Amino acid sequence: MSELAQEPIAAEGVPSAADAPAQKPRRGSTVQVEPVTTREGLEAFIRLPDRLHSGDPNYVPPLHMERRDFLDPKKNPFFEHADVALFLARQRGKIVGRIAAVVDRNYNAFHDVKVGWFGMYEAEDDDEIADALLSEARAWVRAKGMVKMLGPANFSSNHDWGLLVEGFDSPPVVMMPYNPRYYVRHVEEVAGLKKAKDLWAFWMPADVDPPEKVVRIAEKVRAKEGIVVRPLDLRDFAGEVARIKEIYNSAWEKNWGFVPVTDKEFDHIAKDMKTLAVPDLLLIAEVKGEPVAFSMTLPDLNQALAKVGGRLTTFGLPIGLAKFLWYMRKIDRARLITLGVKEPYRKRGIDAILYLDTLRAARKLGYVGGEISWTLEDNLLVNRSIEMMGGKRYKTYRIYETEV
Repeated sequence: MSELAQEPIAAEGVPSAADAPAQKPRRGSTVQVEPVTTREGLEAFIRLPDRLHSGDPNYVPPLHMERRDFLDPKKNPFFEHADVALFLARQRGKIVGRIAAVVDRNYNAFHDVKVGWFGMYEAEDDDEIADALLSEARAWVRAKGMVKMLGPANFSSNHDWGLLVEGFDSPPVVMMPYNPRYYVRHVEEVAGLKKAKDLWAFWMPADVDPPEKVVRIAEKVRAKEGIVVRPLDLRDFAGEVARIKEIYNSAWEKNWGFVPVTDKEFDHIAKDMKTLAVPDLLLIAEVKGEPVAFSMTLPDLNQALAKVGGRLTTFGLPIGLAKFLWYMRKIDRARLITLGVKEPYRKRGIDAILYLDTLRAARKLGYVGGEISWTLEDNLLVNRSIEMMGGKRYKTYRIYETEV
């Protein structure tokens, strides 16, 4: 038994669940859903996916230490504007599922709605477990005064979100979710949630040449508009983060599901990403010295994470860290996470220039290809541009909704 096994906490490191008392099982049900209120419970919540997906060749265990920090209200600025409750499901004493329920006050204020979210869903393939967990999240959201629940989101569109519904034959890339096929049945058939929006992921081989016409037009635009594309300057990291933050909140403001990133959140995310940054894959486009667009591509860290089982140390020895650093050298794919252009500069071809420069940089670095994700299914302009450059849609993630 862990030394933390009996240490209760309304205290440190666990999102408050004071308003989420344990629910009695429904008549005839074998499933008990309870809020996470102890460090032992939090640790069980974090480690459950490793057991559920053991043996699945496409599952990539996240680092346990990173998940602890992400779920710690003292370390994750998201909690400053959101209420979060974590729940575990037990069946005959065994932990068999988990879920998070979220109300993001910033999202609701920005969109003038009363919406809650569910996320971090994991469960054994049992309809009774699925029903209990999703009903609990729905009830918690309703008790908060919300009228609708969406998800999955971990915890917003600024983190990983969506349920994988197509493309189960390959592992997820860095900062993208993963789930087995049966979760789709849990959400759609058992819980009765309906599709709100699909998110698409594209695969772009590095050896595919974009159409000559696209390249020719992009280079003409670069010359005519005086567009300068440069890599991120790590020596001025704070200044670069401020420039990217301004472009980010401007470029995505009108997108479905968008919620502005607070300064603290953006700085927190940027600090974490700095250790992964490859400057030649983090590009800023300037017009007459003004930053007007940026694209961010990261090495697919999951290729290395898949080798360490969620831990960097074993019995105090940095065995996992040594493995991680070794396999980091072997990463040969990437993910283009964001590409944004300020509204006054859109439809000028700047996005094509950033695509081209990213592709050229990836080739020089020896990548075999990468994922471009995610895009909204109805963002026709962006999706057509990706396909024109040689990208092929290969995964679909879905956001669901339900009245509460």
